[in-house]
Amino acid sequence: MSDVFNGAKKLGFGLMRLPRLDDNKEVIDIEQTKTMVDLFMQNGFTYFDTAWAYDGSEEATREALVERYPRDSFTIASKLAPWIEAKSREEAIAQFDTSCERLGVDYIDYYLMHNLGDKRTKMFEDWGIWEYAMELKEKGKIKHLGFSFHDKAEALGPILDAHPEAEFVQLQINYADWDDAFIQSKLCYEVARKYDKQIIVMEPVKGGMLADPPEIVTDILNAANPDASNASWAIRFAASLDGVGMVLSGMSNIEQMEDNISFMKEFEPLSDKEQETVRNAADALHSIPLIPCTKCNYCAEVCPMNIGISGTFFAVNHYKVYQNLDVAKGRESWNVKGQGKARANECIKCASCEGVCPQHIEIVSELEKAVKLFEL
Repeated sequence: MSDVFNGAKKLGFGLMRLPRLDDNKEVIDIEQTKTMVDLFMQNGFTYFDTAWAYDGSEEATREALVERYPRDSFTIASKLAPWIEAKSREEAIAQFDTSCERLGVDYIDYYLMHNLGDKRTKMFEDWGIWEYAMELKEKGKIKHLGFSFHDKAEALGPILDAHPEAEFVQLQINYADWDDAFIQSKLCYEVARKYDKQIIVMEPVKGGMLADPPEIVTDILNAANPDASNASWAIRFAASLDGVGMVLSGMSNIEQMEDNISFMKEFEPLSDKEQETVRNAADALHSIPLIPCTKCNYCAEVCPMNIGISGTFFAVNHYKVYQNLDVAKGRESWNVKGQGKARANECIKCASCEGVCPQHIEIVSELEKAVKLFEL
């Protein structure tokens, strides 16, 4: 397996959650972003991750990074997402030129097919996006080609079979989702390793949730090392995995940047004892009473209203673990409405689902609780 990251330090600056102005949360705080970029670069880190779909991110990257540093001193990753807004192949492939214009560059170091999985994968095939990306690579406009992925492990292998030109794959990996039946971090990781692909880790801190986990988790981590931040355990867990070349952290302020630099500048993999601590932390997370849904979706096959049952339960469980209602509501919206499913308040209480549920979940009752929780 060749190193497409050329020995770069393993921490990547995820530019999806940049700081916002105190008096206007719609506007990126460019000055704070510049300071964060400077800290990152001064400590020997060079990988910056953005995307056409990240509102304002590419423009901020140009202003905070591209216009202030020599082009050969850093690398940029961006992404193409035909499933967002594009109504034709022409509109989809135009995203590359738009990204280059926003970034102020004439080539992109790491270009990703954005968020493959589910129905999104087919659009890349039907519109010849892979072929277009290879043309760009042959012209030197892309240095390395890969894709990010959100789906079950069984869907990853066929993509890698069809596209050996993919040099790397970006996966959601963190200790909370490692054995999760929905995210399948471990299973997806194992598929990527089977195909000898280098891995970029996204969501190592699960959108910031593992930086501020439930108290029972914090107690375990602090007992093992009171000087280590919660985030450090999560990021080092991901960075310690064989085959991982880069771990992205969506840093939103200078304090997060300083913390991440402190333990990733001279990265040390987790020791056996530290691995045991992380397993205990994961077990503590999983001990929180959750709806025992395995996302088999047998219920969905018989539901006359096409309710997004498993997606709803995933969001409810997210709330039970992290006690963040706003984030849980966002998960419910994406996992249900965003996937074309009906929401819990449309349940007609026929209970057909309960007759086929292998886990014997009282689905109608749990959906009623979800309606109240999410105020549907």
